[in-house]
Amino acid sequence: MSAPSNAAVSDIVVIGAGVIGAATAYFAAREGLSVTVLDKGLPASGTSSACEGNILVSDKELGPELELTRYSLGVWHGDLAEHRHLWEFEAKGGIIVASRESSLASLHRVMAVQKGFGVAVEELDPDALRAAEPNISPDALGGAFYPEDCQVQPMLVAAHLVRLAVAAGARFHADTTVTGFLRSGERIAGVRTTRGEFSASSVVNCTGTWAGELAALAGVDVPVMPRRGFVMVTEPLPPMVHHKVYAAEYIDNVGSSDAGLQASPVVEGTPSGTILIGSTRERVGFDRTVSTDALRLLARNAVGLFPFLAAVKAIRHYHGFRPYCPDHLPVIGPDERAPGLWHAAGHEGAGIGLSVGTGKLLAQALAGREPDLDLTPFAPARFGTAPKDQSAPREEASA
Repeated sequence: MSAPSNAAVSDIVVIGAGVIGAATAYFAAREGLSVTVLDKGLPASGTSSACEGNILVSDKELGPELELTRYSLGVWHGDLAEHRHLWEFEAKGGIIVASRESSLASLHRVMAVQKGFGVAVEELDPDALRAAEPNISPDALGGAFYPEDCQVQPMLVAAHLVRLAVAAGARFHADTTVTGFLRSGERIAGVRTTRGEFSASSVVNCTGTWAGELAALAGVDVPVMPRRGFVMVTEPLPPMVHHKVYAAEYIDNVGSSDAGLQASPVVEGTPSGTILIGSTRERVGFDRTVSTDALRLLARNAVGLFPFLAAVKAIRHYHGFRPYCPDHLPVIGPDERAPGLWHAAGHEGAGIGLSVGTGKLLAQALAGREPDLDLTPFAPARFGTAPKDQSAPREEASA
């Protein structure tokens, strides 16, 4: 679709049709705002198509991200409950497994703190763990069950939220790459694209891993960096893994800033019978090379957690880039350095779970209302004023 330069002014232009952009567009349209969504490809053509669809409470540190997680859970279970069948929503719970005494002691300490802040978690002794997951490794010493952990199919979330946004009055333009910003004085007033200009009162940067490059076009620094991750997919099986199951080391890897290859087992079944095996993390820029080292680690770690997987065939693997921020908090809200520009990016591996809460809160603020949750901890201006030089190899911004 093309857009002439004299197209009507929208209340907001959302750049990016991954899960976060789709959620923002949907809730903004529900607020009664006129919404235009732009993507250089199709919905979920970026990071949202290359992840597992986690909605996790269990791996969150205390603080703003945990608050946003719990708010988002309420949106999944409340505002979007009637649509849950569209994206294979599974409230199956998650289990963290400890296979060393030191890991078990650390898990007990984490559980005690989490319980003090209202997180639902239940200790599993060896018998209870094996009752929940009969095929777990005999080396497992115990675990923790988090009933609030859920799962969705992320590509379906993005596609259906875009469709629901359009049904609520939004307009979607695929194959439309943003090349620059329109300005009215110092204020951002829309975008230039490969298909014309789109004017808007506000522009929302939901381009995930490429959010920093898009922000730089507006002269502001949003230091979102790519963190590559691989996932393996097995042949379809009868139900063998009943929850999202991962090793205690996963939490440390999520919170780490190490640029090197990290791998910790995360194993879960899907409605189709396949088993997803994750996860790896490494900062290698936008290098799309398939890493046999990463895949080998995935397989070895998964077999360590569920030995039966040694005899199971992996039918494919995929990988993508998680949008990583140095302080491990997403960037959400208006950018005072470039009035009229808003951001919703940098959620790293939590983007699927946090997408709907992020979208609803942004829509409230864009509509001039006080959002249900304070967005100050996620303020874009916390990164300073000037765009920094990115030394990592770049790709075209996903806009």
